[in-house]
Amino acid sequence: MKRKKFIQMGAALAATPFLALLGTMAFSNEQERLKNWAGNLTYSTGNVQYPKTVAEVQQLVKKLPKMKALGTRHCFNMIADSKDDLVCTRDMNKVVSIDTKAHTVTVEGGIKYGELAPYLQQHGFALHNLASLPHISVAGSITTATHGSGIKNGNLASAVTALEIVKADGSIAHLSKEKDGDKFNGAVVGLGALGLITKVTLKIEPTYQVAQRVFLKLPMSQLKQHFEQIMSAGYSVSLFTDWQSDSINEVWIKSKVSTDKEQNQPEFYGAKAATKNLHPIIDHSAESCTEQMGVPGPWYERLPHFKMGFTPSSGKELQSEYFVPIQHAVEAIEAVSRLGKQIGPHLFITEIRTIAADGLWMSPCHNQTSVTIHFTWKQETEAVMKLLPLIEKELAPFTPRPHWGKIFTIAPKVLQSRYEKLDDFKKLVEEYDPHGKFRNAFLEHNLYS
Repeated sequence: MKRKKFIQMGAALAATPFLALLGTMAFSNEQERLKNWAGNLTYSTGNVQYPKTVAEVQQLVKKLPKMKALGTRHCFNMIADSKDDLVCTRDMNKVVSIDTKAHTVTVEGGIKYGELAPYLQQHGFALHNLASLPHISVAGSITTATHGSGIKNGNLASAVTALEIVKADGSIAHLSKEKDGDKFNGAVVGLGALGLITKVTLKIEPTYQVAQRVFLKLPMSQLKQHFEQIMSAGYSVSLFTDWQSDSINEVWIKSKVSTDKEQNQPEFYGAKAATKNLHPIIDHSAESCTEQMGVPGPWYERLPHFKMGFTPSSGKELQSEYFVPIQHAVEAIEAVSRLGKQIGPHLFITEIRTIAADGLWMSPCHNQTSVTIHFTWKQETEAVMKLLPLIEKELAPFTPRPHWGKIFTIAPKVLQSRYEKLDDFKKLVEEYDPHGKFRNAFLEHNLYS
């Protein structure tokens, strides 16, 4: 059955006007070319390899002069694109080991969170956080600083304690948080620039249950007055708005059972409790969404917004997202709301979340707890690419950092100025990949131009 009511995952043709050129380039081979998850972004080569072992990855890296790693193809720009060769890690998707004493699990980089989570649950363990979708790979998520939600919860990359990376010469680098300190912080969110991530070790914790409740029509005035209290009301809190009224459409509160304050009350800062399961886009079926109405369930069946079994077969949307220091959250939300009439016709929904600070050099949350303003756009590329500079201009006073895997138009010079460890990161890239084997147009434009 077609899951058309699922929040469709799409992608823009490019992240910037410069990269838009990639969408019209002639291709040098006749092999079938991959598309992204939604099917509206075509990768620039049909040369795709699917290794099953680390040794096979090493052989490919030694052999190929230029290449990029490709995961589950959930990025909305060309960060994982190559005009030469792609190495897809989809078949490297196994749990390697679990250490119940050290509270860690080691996995192959291509495993999806939706595959790892049930395994951890069976062994009595959990992760601290999950993204809205469980369909994304571990390596792809951490290298782009994909995040999840929670004012005290770091992004997915913050759970990493060790990495195995195949470097440009085919050798293997092992990095750990315990032994490699600063270099480790530079490598985790590596943007695909250091090499292919073949194994990841993640911190785990005892399993827990979560109950999810939804409230409708939170007055914007209440949000402005009580932002941090609202975003701290559960283990993970998300706000959904279409910017078309003076209220937030939906508030999703995910609470740890027996630890967070339960939200059984009929109202929440003026918002009314929902009486049935809802989709973030309120007129869509909630069939694909995780259980709500305060019904407790395992962490991995509540922290994502959507169920693993409902992978969409098609989608027509674009996504962009901006990270702003939490102290500017209300001002940033007000700034975007001023564009409501312009945004509305092209938007499905906006989600507002919080993520704790981390020490990872290229993470948008580096040294700053952040609020993110996420836009799920209709597949109207031309209109969206005209809107993004307007949004970025409104947010400019708050030094926004874009999500690395979604579309943005922030000028490279401005983007680079917002990462204080960028020079150190470039030195690390030079060490791991001295001849630019893993560099592509996205990295050249955004980090080096």
